[in-house]
Amino acid sequence: MSFDWNLAKTFLAVADEGSLSAAARTLGQTQPTVSRQIAALEYSLGITLFERTGRSVALTQAGVELLDHVRSMASGANMLALAASGRSQSIEGKVLITASELMSAYVLPPILNDLSQQAPLLEIDLVADNGMRDLLRREADIAIRHARSDQPGLVARRVRDQVMRFYASPDYLEIRGEPTEDELSAHQIISYIEADRMLDYLLPVGLNLRRENFRLSSSSQVVALQMARAGLGMIILPDQIATTIPNLVPTLTTLKSFTVPTWLVAHRELRTSRRIRRVFDHLADNLS
Repeated sequence: MSFDWNLAKTFLAVADEGSLSAAARTLGQTQPTVSRQIAALEYSLGITLFERTGRSVALTQAGVELLDHVRSMASGANMLALAASGRSQSIEGKVLITASELMSAYVLPPILNDLSQQAPLLEIDLVADNGMRDLLRREADIAIRHARSDQPGLVARRVRDQVMRFYASPDYLEIRGEPTEDELSAHQIISYIEADRMLDYLLPVGLNLRRENFRLSSSSQVVALQMARAGLGMIILPDQIATTIPNLVPTLTTLKSFTVPTWLVAHRELRTSRRIRRVFDHLADNLS
């Protein structure tokens, strides 16, 4: 049979979005067009892919069985695009970097300033995102992460280990007193990850902590930092960043510092692109 890849892309979009209208917005098409394409694919395959339930759709069993195969096709198409972009030999064009909010706001700007002067035709898009963008799906060209990726097809370089400590504002310490490792019940730790994950990190260190110590949190690292500066609680920060921020001082200084690895990650195919390699190598040199 003759298989139309455009119809398969529409099928994947509808499966991922859960409705024809949402898929239409993602694809930049109209809802009737998406509906006709799904009908055409169902007709060509001789199966029903979706059950319509009001404004939403749900995959049939046949659709579920087909979904993995279509995802494999999408991955192959992305690999083709990666290989094609890797043939570019010009140090110009767009490079998308993703890193945490703190890294993006406090570490990368001077590094990228140097790069922009050395390669002025580059277009750098810095995405401050505390999540894990998928490099294989081209959600980013380069990622700076604190955990090594186990995805095949990626190049990872460990560039440094960040030293992490507890910090607090002088106002907070004046009111609450200097904390000790044995008695932390009267103190608040501002978290930018889930409290349970923070406890998993800190309990093995021997700190006497409970969930009640994490009543203040924010999904934004920058917001959590400003909460600590305002005296709401202590926060764990990299020395590299905290030492440059006014109104923060180290606390729990008798506690051994933590270390968190920093990984620079890119797609293996994109390392053949001069513009991606130029940015990757510049970041590696300056973050090491």
